[in-house]
Amino acid sequence: MATENKKRINVKIDETVGEGVYANFFMINNSPSEFVIDFGRILPGLPNAKIYSRILTTPQHAKQLLQILGKNIENFEKKNGEIKMPGKQEEKDIGFKNIGQNA
Repeated sequence: MATENKKRINVKIDETVGEGVYANFFMINNSPSEFVIDFGRILPGLPNAKIYSRILTTPQHAKQLLQILGKNIENFEKKNGEIKMPGKQEEKDIGFKNIGQNA
């Protein structure tokens, strides 16, 4: 049986990047040659989202990200239980409620 040589990659991360950015809003667009993934935030009571980070990648890398993310979510749910998704109305509100608004 042939053995596969796995190279170790040393990853360096800038301190500011390592702190991370919180996102509760995502937008994805694509062309035949690239995917554009925007990460942003929507704050309660404000009508606009602000994009804090934009990642451009190839369709192949976008698919690889999908597979890796799916596997990580599967592992998370095995450890912590199913991640509950919001219903229709909650989706519209994206988790925020306008207390002053009448239903």
